This record gives sequence, structure tokens and C-alpha cells, in this order.
Amino acid sequence: MATNKHAIIRYQTLDNCFRNTGRRYFMEDLMQACSEAIEKHTGFEVKISRRQIFGDITFMKENEGYLIELDERCKDGKRVYYRYKDVNFSILNQPMNVKEEQQLREAILTLSRFKGMPQFDWVEELAMKLETKLNLKDVTSKVIEFDENKYLVGKNYISDLYEAILSKQVLNIQYKSFKVDVPIEIIFHPYYLKQYNNRWFVFGRNHTYNSIQNLSLDRIISIEETHIEYIENDLVDFEEYFEDIIGVSIENEPVQTVVLKVEKSLLPYIQTKPLHESQFIKPFDENFGLVVIKVIPNYELESLILSFGERVEVMDPEVLRGKLKDRIKKLSTIY
Repeated sequence: MATNKHAIIRYQTLDNCFRNTGRRYFMEDLMQACSEAIEKHTGFEVKISRRQIFGDITFMKENEGYLIELDERCKDGKRVYYRYKDVNFSILNQPMNVKEEQQLREAILTLSRFKGMPQFDWVEELAMKLETKLNLKDVTSKVIEFDENKYLVGKNYISDLYEAILSKQVLNIQYKSFKVDVPIEIIFHPYYLKQYNNRWFVFGRNHTYNSIQNLSLDRIISIEETHIEYIENDLVDFEEYFEDIIGVSIENEPVQTVVLKVEKSLLPYIQTKPLHESQFIKPFDENFGLVVIKVIPNYELESLILSFGERVEVMDPEVLRGKLKDRIKKLSTIY
């Protein structure tokens, strides 16, 4: 039985019911208690069935569960209520079962991807403590690897920027873009952190121009707090801000329908890893298909299309097709 978030809530609720000697819990009471507990913890109304409770009890009795023992003599006429044989028993006092140990291992492995970031210095220490105290041998053995750049410049600013967003702190940022020779000073109201293509960006209000600006963390020289009053974000909704683009660069252009002619052998890859959430695919001929997305064209879109080489051709819009044609011409001159 999968031990998910709802299951853990049910097991703990049943545990409380089984050791409560002040009340008799019949099946309907157990169903109601579990439903109310899940709603309290998640905010969602869930109806728990009789079959679910029987399944939970069966699991809790097993070796992979908690080895609970229920009193078989708990009857009120023909009705059965549920109580532990030993009312001092609790699953909270039981050693970790196999499923819980496996989940803990997976959680630590996932957290391990953040090693090296300032705000996650505790991960390695936590892993060692858990391995020692809970006897989780080889808990840090690497069996999964995430796509990350351990040598990325600017990761050390993530923690400061994150705290500045939470505390609503205006920052004085010394910033040197690739286009200038000397750093510039930016008074910045930070609102949002985003990772794209293994690089981190912070979005916020440029105090001077009163507009949204994104800064690449690898181009930040220094960060200092200021005493300037923080201006709340009333410029954009970041939940919608990135819906119409690929990447992080937003051009002052409307959303356009981009039509790509794609080699048939490449279509399964693009189908399983869509270029954009608006994507749909339709047939073209026996050798090609058409991939259609609705986005604001930007540099990241151009780079993504070029990454497929000769297997993808832009059919529309003509302006995007012309930009790529110019870039390919320039590219051909150096090869």
C-alpha cells in the first residue's frame, strides 16, 4: 500500500482512536475521524470509505506497517468497535518501518541536490545525523543525479535574495552585465527568484525606472541593504508572467503562433518533452509533422529551435524565420 500524505494522516488518526479508552470507535466513527483529520490538514474535503479503513488496518498489522494488535473482544451487541489490545501501545513509539525508511532515504537524496547552496548547509549534517541515529546505512550513496551546475557563479546570493524577498528589503546591487565594461548600481525591490537552463535570475522593480527587471545572479558583484521604503509588487502576476514565454526574457511583443516543421523521428521527443504548455502537434506529410506553440518570441526560443539543428524549420511567423535565417548565415561564415 502506498504510504502517501493522506495515508500517514489516516494511520495517525486511527492510532489515536485505537488507544482512546474514553470512547468507543465503531467503523463509521473511524471513517468520520479520518475524513475530518485530512480536511483539517489539507483543507480539502475527502470521504473515506469502509474499504479504505479495512485496508489501513490490514497494513498497520503487517510487518511493513506497525505490527498493531487490536482487541478482538470489543463488541457492543452485534456491532464491533476498535481498540488496541495494549492501550499503552502507539505507532509513534514503534521503530521506523521499511516503507518509512525508504521514503526518508529518497527525501535525503532529493535534498542532497541543494548541497553547496548557503541556505542548505544543514543538509549534509542532517544526513549524517539520520544515518547515525536511525541506522540508515549508506543513506547518502548517490543513485540519482539532477541537472545542475556545481560551478555556477552567483549561487551564494540565492539565500540573501530569498531573505530580502521575504523581509521586503530594498537592495543596492552592483551589477555588471556582459554588455558593459564597468559595474552599474541598481536600487532593486526583489520579488521573485527563477531558475532557467541551470542559471538563476531575480525579478524585481528597478527603483529608477519603476519597471520590472530581471538580473542574472552570475553577473551580480555585491548586494547591500538600503533604508529605502519597499514598494509592493503591483506590476505583474508572476504566476502568469512566464506563461507566454520560454525562458526568462520578455519582449514587448504580442503572443504569436509559432509553427515548426519537425522531422518525424524527432516528434516523439518533443511530444514527451513539450517546448511549451500551449504545444499541439498535427501531421504535415509522411516525413514531417507540425509543432505549434503560442508564445512571445524571444532569444531563448531562438536558441531552443537552433539546438535541434536541421531537423526543425520555422514556417511561421516570418519575422522569427528571418531572424534565424540571419543567425544561421552568420554561423555558416565561421565554419
